[in-house]
Amino acid sequence: MRTIDRVSKISRRNFLATTGAAALVVSGNALVSPGEAWGLEVKTLTLETMRTLIQMARDIYPHDRLGDRYYAEAVKGYDAAAAKDAKLKTLLEDGTATLDTMAGSAHGAAYADVGWENDRVALLRQIEGSAFFQKIRGGLVTGLYNRKDVWAKLGYEGESASKGGYIDRGFDDIDWL
Repeated sequence: MRTIDRVSKISRRNFLATTGAAALVVSGNALVSPGEAWGLEVKTLTLETMRTLIQMARDIYPHDRLGDRYYAEAVKGYDAAAAKDAKLKTLLEDGTATLDTMAGSAHGAAYADVGWENDRVALLRQIEGSAFFQKIRGGLVTGLYNRKDVWAKLGYEGESASKGGYIDRGFDDIDWL
């Protein structure tokens, strides 16, 4: 008589990876990261544009403590803004296309697929004076750093004026400086 092995062959990781890939195929307009279990629905900009913007955000403001999910949420506002402003949509689409073209010429891959951070930063330095780069950099300051979930990851306890200031609250207790 043959006995059936009752141990499940599917792990949580495999389940997330499989369902994440299936969601991407079904939706067609979402960025999904099954390795980190997050997704981002895109309505106006192309998936490649959002993918490039997420990688740009990580390269402009790099933090090892922050996963791609935080950067994706930071650039998500550009998709909503592009729906209301055709000039902004053109700026973002053309800017990412230019960056991908530059990366293709220099490294044979799209910007987000260039393997070394130093190579991507060198590409960003070439466009840092452009309106596209300035728009992304400026928007990321508030899009990334004005979020309480990011504050916790970076060790920032938030504003202190409403609690009597930093003097009486351990202003010198930070360990990351």
